[in-house]
Amino acid sequence: MAANRPQFYRDVPSGPFYGFNREGAQVSQGLIDNWWRQGMSGGAKAHYDCIEVFSETDFTEDLKALTVPVLIIHGKDDQIVPIENSVHKAIKLVRDGTLKTYPGLAHGLFATHPDVVNPDMLAFIRA
Repeated sequence: MAANRPQFYRDVPSGPFYGFNREGAQVSQGLIDNWWRQGMSGGAKAHYDCIEVFSETDFTEDLKALTVPVLIIHGKDDQIVPIENSVHKAIKLVRDGTLKTYPGLAHGLFATHPDVVNPDMLAFIRA
């Protein structure tokens, strides 16, 4: 990223973030361009600090402290935050958690597949 920050913000959404690097993926240039816009609008130091915090902070006690029902949604083909390293641990820590996983979907599943994810969120809210 230090060598070419704008290209970094093209490469990540063009590939693993939305799963556009997978065979048969329907690439959305609009999503890629929007991700680039958001990335370039923020400061490099702030982005680094954010990634450092969420990747190095232990949220165990925070998850255990939740007292409301929790829906955890995760794509099984998430190349950014692999499912084995995250959601399977998190769901065990919350008291009243529901885990919904999506085969073949990537990290940006809310943007690429709102027609799949939104009904599940709405059903959880209504339950």
